[in-house]
Amino acid sequence: MPSKATIISSLIWKFLERIGIQGTQFVVSIILARLLAPESFGLVAIVTIIIAIANVFIQSGLGTALIQKKNADDLDFSSVFYTSLFLAAIIYGIIFFTTPFIADFYNNEALIPIIRVLTLTLFIGVFNSIQYAYVARNMMFKKLFYRSISAIIPSGIIGISLAFNGFGVWALVAQQLSNSAISVIIMWYTVPWRPKRQFSLQRLKGLFSFGWKLLLSSILDTVYSQIQGIVIGKMFSPASLAFYDRGSHFPYLIVNNINNSIQSVMLPSLSAYQDDRPQVKKMMRRAIVTSSFLIIPMMAGLAAIAEPLVLIILGDQWLPCVPFVRIFCFFYAFYPIHTSNLSAINALGRSDIFLKLEIIKKTYGLAILIGFILYFRTPIGIAYGTALCAVIASFVNAAPNKKLLDYSYFEQLKDIAPSILLAAIMTVIIASLTYLHFNNYLTIILQIAIGCLTYFGLAKILHFECLDYLIKTVADFKRKHGK
Repeated sequence: MPSKATIISSLIWKFLERIGIQGTQFVVSIILARLLAPESFGLVAIVTIIIAIANVFIQSGLGTALIQKKNADDLDFSSVFYTSLFLAAIIYGIIFFTTPFIADFYNNEALIPIIRVLTLTLFIGVFNSIQYAYVARNMMFKKLFYRSISAIIPSGIIGISLAFNGFGVWALVAQQLSNSAISVIIMWYTVPWRPKRQFSLQRLKGLFSFGWKLLLSSILDTVYSQIQGIVIGKMFSPASLAFYDRGSHFPYLIVNNINNSIQSVMLPSLSAYQDDRPQVKKMMRRAIVTSSFLIIPMMAGLAAIAEPLVLIILGDQWLPCVPFVRIFCFFYAFYPIHTSNLSAINALGRSDIFLKLEIIKKTYGLAILIGFILYFRTPIGIAYGTALCAVIASFVNAAPNKKLLDYSYFEQLKDIAPSILLAAIMTVIIASLTYLHFNNYLTIILQIAIGCLTYFGLAKILHFECLDYLIKTVADFKRKHGK
């Protein structure tokens, strides 16, 4: 079983990896947003929807099964690799020949070459998913840090150079393709796993017995989460989809750095302790409290400064994305509860419960989405429907762990209530600064500085255990790796 020191070290390296890649990607996306029209981002967003859905079928929940299985070996990894590669070839062929129909659906012939080229990342993704499973199982997240940084910088340079020279949407295509390819190449030379010339149908069946429920869950979740983009791209315009997509990107950037770092380490860690329910609950509780302590104030603060932030970073042409930023800040504030509960359920090997939850959530979610589309008939209405679903889903995801771990939803809310209260106080204070009518740059600087001082200052004065834990954890990590 991984030691506490190994778990903490893996968590910090994963966090640094996310900060590095997302921070660099953020800078690259700002430059590209200044050089390219929103329509270019909208076209790539449509293709990204197709790739996301296709990847679900290719990976088939088997990557998670490799992480969860106690004694996965080279035969397991190779069997999953060749199966995924075979599925990628079939799905790419289907997409290639149906691309004209997809272009007709969106009334945009420009999509045809973009789809056919960008979906080549399906093959790259096969290598990436198996490499990631190996890294996660062995807690080698330090390697992900170096891989991500080494890939995002040259791919960003490629994208910016092409955009500057007038290649339009193809700058975005080249940037994404090169980033995926460079990542795999780096991992090939830094991770010891290699596909062996061996295959076991029996092993595959064993993994699939766990993974098929996750496959169905992923299909439901991915298709449902992409429906909004499909509807907006069809009913409105690529530019409308770009504003919706960019509005969700800002809060997602923060949540992906913090919450996903915690959850990436949490699944293999909890899986190692799956026979010790009290320990699983303790680790899950720590994950929820820690991620909420960081994410909730960031979401509240981002919602408060959304308009001047968009004006400064992206410019006037992206101002319509501001309402989406605020709505998705509310949406992503619930993510610590979602992902921690689901990771615990998967770590306990209960993919059957995971599937049932997805069916329940997608059933009412689809009904809410249809209702909001018919009533509002605007992208904003669709975003409001998505936010409402997030609130309800937090109850649904937490329900099984009342029985599995004796950790109820209201107990979870009680654990994160102090963070919510401090975030509310902070938001009122920084929102009031807009009435001073300073310029956008000075306003944001003051809001960020005063917001951080208010939140962390009050947490220190009130002796928040989570803040002390974070400070001690970082200090221990620096002491260990600063030599």
